[in-house]
Amino acid sequence: MATLVSPEIRQASAVTSDKSSSATAQVVAAAGDALLPVYRRAPFEIVRGAGVELFDADGRAYLDFTSGIAVNALGYGDPGLTAALHAAADGLIHVSNLFRTAPGEELAARLVELSFADSVFFCNSGAEANEGAFKVARRWGRARGGTAKHGIVALRGAFHGRLSATLAATDRPQYRLPFRPLAGGISIHERDITELSAVLDAETTAAVILEPVQGEGGVRVLDAGFLHELRALTRERDILLIYDEIQCGLGRTGTVFAYEHSGVEPDILTLAKPLAGGLPMGAILMTAEAASTMQPGDHGSTFGGGPFVASVANHVVGRLSDPSLLAHVTREGEWLGEQLMGMAERTGKLRAVRGLGFIWGVDVHEKAGNVVGRARDAGLLLVSAGDYTVRLLPPLVATRAELARGLELLEAALA
Repeated sequence: MATLVSPEIRQASAVTSDKSSSATAQVVAAAGDALLPVYRRAPFEIVRGAGVELFDADGRAYLDFTSGIAVNALGYGDPGLTAALHAAADGLIHVSNLFRTAPGEELAARLVELSFADSVFFCNSGAEANEGAFKVARRWGRARGGTAKHGIVALRGAFHGRLSATLAATDRPQYRLPFRPLAGGISIHERDITELSAVLDAETTAAVILEPVQGEGGVRVLDAGFLHELRALTRERDILLIYDEIQCGLGRTGTVFAYEHSGVEPDILTLAKPLAGGLPMGAILMTAEAASTMQPGDHGSTFGGGPFVASVANHVVGRLSDPSLLAHVTREGEWLGEQLMGMAERTGKLRAVRGLGFIWGVDVHEKAGNVVGRARDAGLLLVSAGDYTVRLLPPLVATRAELARGLELLEAALA
């Protein structure tokens, strides 16, 4: 096992820990002031985690129903993940994609085996994965129909990222307005097959992108019938279908990929969040046809698929595709949904309940942030999904007892 912290650093840390708590607080405050203020952070510092709980600097425990926004699928302090991290640290950290390394190739082969895809590209985040998917689609569209075939169509309620093109495909006016003009050739339309039939044009549209379960858009599970009709329409008009499973993929819905619930396969699929257990990693999965026009030099990433991160991701994907874990998420997810529906009927505090597996959204009568704040004060961490939707994203290893405790805290926060 690698020695990750030297004895000298440990000694220095011990000396530092002997200083007064007030001095430590001043250092933390100064460090916080140095960060770009683009986040509304909770008023406490998280210092460690165990299982499905996080602990602040004062030792208070919080039941975590955010999972780092669907990243920490295995919870905190997982022994297998810790061992994988140490083992990866004993090997190569980085050599660049100018050279072959086994971990990334093994991970790509595993993802291909688990999915519809024939090839994989690795990057560093979900937004990067979606931007890369747009490039693949436009390269393909140009080859199929010339320069006019470049349009990307997204759906109402979508969230695909905050980079240039992904922001243009994200249906959040407050995120988009300060950064206009946005990337061109990208439009957002209703989740309606009639409207999409009028919009999708064989000569000008390269791809449609959607989330099978919209996370930021209120945890909306797209109807299987709608997906089948859209798939037929895109095939008829020679248009690629892109699934963004950055939040809903890799076990969160009880299947390895969320598209398995409808049986409707895309041409391109993007992954990120839980892929490498908290390390930054994204992936673009694609069919041979979608990838057929990409040539050396068309796309790249300095860090994407490096040996350290890919080694850890190999362990994580193995865990998240394990049939016993998927059965657990399916079983307990059904129970969780039943309990939320019961809470809605019993309390009258929930206007709607949506979701599956371990991703649920509940519409409330007040601002979602108010409920999230009261729940946090009670020891439960939640996240909103729009102005009036509270989102539940427990770690996939959460037990029924832990889920039940979270529901008790949620109901108290609603009251």
